[in-house]
Amino acid sequence: MSDLGVPDLAYWSGPGGEQWARNQEYGDRQFAPVAEALFKIATVRASERVVDIGCGCGTTTIALARMVGRQGRVLGIDVSAAMLALARNRAPQGAPVEFVRADATNYAFPRGAFDLLFSRHGVMFFAEPVRAFANLRTALAPGGRLAFSCFRAPRDNPWAMTPLQAAYRFVPPLPKLGPEDPGPFSFADETRVRRILGAAGFADIALQPVDLEFDLAVGRGLDAAVANVVELGPTSRAVQGQSAEIRAKVAAAMRETLAPHVKGETVQLGAAVWLVTAHNPES
Repeated sequence: MSDLGVPDLAYWSGPGGEQWARNQEYGDRQFAPVAEALFKIATVRASERVVDIGCGCGTTTIALARMVGRQGRVLGIDVSAAMLALARNRAPQGAPVEFVRADATNYAFPRGAFDLLFSRHGVMFFAEPVRAFANLRTALAPGGRLAFSCFRAPRDNPWAMTPLQAAYRFVPPLPKLGPEDPGPFSFADETRVRRILGAAGFADIALQPVDLEFDLAVGRGLDAAVANVVELGPTSRAVQGQSAEIRAKVAAAMRETLAPHVKGETVQLGAAVWLVTAHNPES
C-alpha cells in the first residue's frame, strides 16, 4: 500500500485537470524522458491510426500526428475539458488529430479502426482496468499494438516520494491505497499488469523496466523546483487546502530536501517506469 491518495475521475475531470492545464509546460518538460522512451518502443509508422489514451494537453497527440503524417489519424481521448481545450488550441491547423472528451472505459470506439493504442502515463487511474482495456481493444485492428508507460514502485521513484516525505513533516499523509486501487503507482506490480491485460484479451504482453532522471526544476533552478513540486503531483494534493503558513513551511522543507540534488539549474531525482507493449490477437 502507498499513501498517495486516489486521484479519481472527478479529480481529473475537474480541479486536477485544470491544475495540469495551468502547468502544461512544466508537466510536459518533466515527463519528456518518458515520452521519448515510449515513442521508440511504440514504433509509430507513417499512415497509422492511433488512439492517445489520457492525452491531456495534447503534447503526445501532436507528436504522434507528426509521425503518422497526413495519411494517418490520431484520436486523443481524455476526461478533462480544461486540458482538451488547451490541446485543441495547441494542435497545428490541418494536423490529422481529433480530440474527444470521454472515459476510455465506456467510449464507443469505431471497431477495429486503429493500429496502435498509445498512452504516456494515462492508464493507471482506471477504476475498472480490465473493462477499460477490453473496451480499448475493440478499437484495434487484428494484430494492432498497445504501448504505454506507467510508474514502477513508489520506493523506486524518489522524484515523487522525496518531496512528499518532506511535506509530511507538516501535513497529514494522503489516504493509503490498496493494491487494486487506481492511482499513480497502481500498475507498479508486473504480475497485476499482465493479469489485467491478459483478462482484457491482449497477447504478447511485455514489460521493460526503464530508469530515468526527472528534472523537477525543468532547467530553472531550485526556486522553480520548489514551486513546481508544491503545485503539481502528489505533494500538491497533500498540501491542498492547507493554510499559507503551513504551505510556507512545506516550501522551506522542500528547499532543504531538494538542495542536495541541484546540478546547475536542474534538480534531478530518479524515476522508474515500465514500458508496456502487447498485441491484439490476429483472430
